[in-house]
Amino acid sequence: MLTLILASWLTLVELNCENLFDCQHDTLKQDTEWLPASVRKWTPARYWRKVNSIGQVILSCQDEGVPDLVALVEVENDSCLHDLTRRSLLRHAGYEYLMTQSPDVRGIDVALLYQPMSFRPLCCDYLEVEPLKDMRPTRDVLYVQGETSGGDTLHIFVVHAPSRYGGERPTRPNRLQVMQRIVSVVNQLPPHAKILVAGDFNDYADSPSIQFLQQHGLHNVTRDARGTHGALGTYRYEGEWESIDHVLISQSLRTNVQQAFINDAPFLLEDDKKYGGVKPLRTFVGYRYQRGFSDHLPLVVRFLFP
Repeated sequence: MLTLILASWLTLVELNCENLFDCQHDTLKQDTEWLPASVRKWTPARYWRKVNSIGQVILSCQDEGVPDLVALVEVENDSCLHDLTRRSLLRHAGYEYLMTQSPDVRGIDVALLYQPMSFRPLCCDYLEVEPLKDMRPTRDVLYVQGETSGGDTLHIFVVHAPSRYGGERPTRPNRLQVMQRIVSVVNQLPPHAKILVAGDFNDYADSPSIQFLQQHGLHNVTRDARGTHGALGTYRYEGEWESIDHVLISQSLRTNVQQAFINDAPFLLEDDKKYGGVKPLRTFVGYRYQRGFSDHLPLVVRFLFP
């Protein structure tokens, strides 16, 4: 009697949402610029357009069906995630979600959307990062251990490392502090654990923070990711494409990777009139609202599990 074993696909998307804030003031956070009466005039109409825009980006990352896992960065709170998964273009996609509640002064957090049919969380933790001297409280790292539909156990970390505001070198220890926190958990996992680390690292592939993760057995699978409509990175600054978003995986997952690319669908881009070429169509340029999507393009990684 022959037993037919079907391989299963799993698609991961990583996306920095560029300030997915609601229109309500959290008195414990510095979020007043994201209110209707603020300089950004962040009205309900603009908020709902933003929510649906993020939904549209996620849906465009897969030709058939929807991505199984979505690592989101720069999401304010549970209300935004509820609206995104229950009241936006994603309302029929069936997503559930997990997110952090961090001490970040602006109130932004990270989250993981998941398809219950293809991924079942087993446990979830929020990895707090102890601030260094003169370092502002930063985002917790979201850690989720779960099981795929094929029975593989994944250990997923979603990260949004501290920015370079104040200079790359002075702020470098802040990002290394986050990576050390991740590695402290990775080192406790079984030797052949299947590990995914995804997010906005605010560092490049050759930066010390990414190199630190690689020295501890993680491989940057999106290092050479490119788009098909001109994107050479996930972010463009003064005419130069850069990648500060990354997906790193353990050695045990490398043979499962089938594709790693940047989704630069034409509707996510606009002409770069100053430097030439194209750039991400973002929501704001400074304080000028332009009805875009995000200043980051999404990363897409497809896995095949035999």
